[in-house]
Amino acid sequence: MSQRQPSPSPRRRSVLRGSLAVPAALAVPALAGAAPSLALSGRPKAGWGVQAGDVTAHSGLVWVRSDRPARMIVETSATESFRDPQRWRGPLLGPDTDFTGTTRLRGLPAGEQIHYRVLLADPDDPRRTGKPVPGTFRTAPKGRKQDVRFLWSGDIAGQGWGINPDRGGYRIFEEMRRRDPDFFLCSGDNIYADGPILPSVTLPDGSVWRNVTTEEKSKVAESLGEFRGAFRYNLLDENLRRFNAQVPSIVQWDDHEVHNNWYPGQILEDARYTEKNVDVLAGRSLRAFSEYFPVSTLPPGDEDGRVYRVLRHGPLLDVFVLDMRTYRNANSPGRQPDDATGILGARQLAWLKRELSRSRAVWKVIASDMPLGLVVADGRENFEAVAQGDPGAPLGRELQIAELLRHIKHRRITGTVWLTADVHYTSAQHYDPSRAAFKDFAPFWEFVSGPLAAGGFPATKLDATFGPEQKFIKAPSRANTSPAETPQYFGEVDIDGGSGELTVRLRQEGGGVLFTEVLQPGRVGQ
Repeated sequence: MSQRQPSPSPRRRSVLRGSLAVPAALAVPALAGAAPSLALSGRPKAGWGVQAGDVTAHSGLVWVRSDRPARMIVETSATESFRDPQRWRGPLLGPDTDFTGTTRLRGLPAGEQIHYRVLLADPDDPRRTGKPVPGTFRTAPKGRKQDVRFLWSGDIAGQGWGINPDRGGYRIFEEMRRRDPDFFLCSGDNIYADGPILPSVTLPDGSVWRNVTTEEKSKVAESLGEFRGAFRYNLLDENLRRFNAQVPSIVQWDDHEVHNNWYPGQILEDARYTEKNVDVLAGRSLRAFSEYFPVSTLPPGDEDGRVYRVLRHGPLLDVFVLDMRTYRNANSPGRQPDDATGILGARQLAWLKRELSRSRAVWKVIASDMPLGLVVADGRENFEAVAQGDPGAPLGRELQIAELLRHIKHRRITGTVWLTADVHYTSAQHYDPSRAAFKDFAPFWEFVSGPLAAGGFPATKLDATFGPEQKFIKAPSRANTSPAETPQYFGEVDIDGGSGELTVRLRQEGGGVLFTEVLQPGRVGQ
């Protein structure tokens, strides 16, 4: 396997040289991050930075949070000078959305660097605006000759490991920013709503890990305000705010946005919670999620404010963002001979099959918030993900995956690659029917990366139902190793605009490439 490192293109170099250092306007107003006062003096401020998300060839979403009621205004330009900018009038930001808002930019040129800046205007005097906060992103290419690069990972502020000022905070985001990807795919567990952040944690060697903390993150999230505070916590980190200003995101969610291993209808037995109904907690979290990320289907969405969606990134790439949390059945031993609900729900599975069949992209990345063949337990008897450790024919949630894989084979859908996080280590699995109990599918790859800022955990077992062979793995030997003890991980995907070749690199904090796999377009059985 090649370890060749592509050099940045001239377009990428120009962006890296461009000044996107966090300006004074991005200074965080208060660590506690409580709801803004309605009677602040001066002009509105956007101390939480800007974000762009769900960028396509001709559109993108831009996000901001104000420190008071304000009108969101976005200006765009082809250059950083903002000569003759185009202006977009956004929403009024107020307490109903925790002073956050998103503006959709339409009619953008394909394959171009878009410079934008967000201004916050006084609702009573639109001429009074705060200092503009700049950002940039690249729209998806129109033709096949333009390269595509993106990163993926997940798991932020988990297991009590928060923003450590002694280590420079979430410094992995600065490392990823310097890779200058076209976008970042966050594979879930953006927050740990069930994981309080304490001021300090004593490490096994006796040293002390220090955390920035807030009132909302001092306990598990139950109220809407506490969920908002959990999403806001990560934006205290300067590295993440600088990353957000340069790299647009595609964001999905998983269990820790609500509670570890949750499923619809669950009644919690966790003594830390006054609200035991997980559906109530999930509704509050989903609202905060929709307020704090620029996500195209939230709210109101075309269904029920859904998270699953497809993002088309030019002719080379479609990204299918799954939601393996909202529509699943209860966690169980997973031995059911019939399972129509599974982990996706019937409606989402039908949508995924339909959209995969319609896709004309060379590569079809399936962004899965949980792995397929890794056995993820929930207690002693139940299982959390797809696999349940039985190496035989598909049972339980495996039945839905078997149906999907059969559909991909029989419809001759090529170029599917599965990307995930969740398990807090990095690995690469190749699935092949020649090794599998279920054989009616075409071979494919699954790549795992993460965490970004959470505890590391030992590797889980493989389930042989779909014939996985682990080509690479790096994981700690004990549970919940801190980011000071083991590296954090992210993955990188490069698609060559000339050949269509897709290269996956599993990376660790510090710049090291751990594993590389090169995939050829249109080829079955790689």
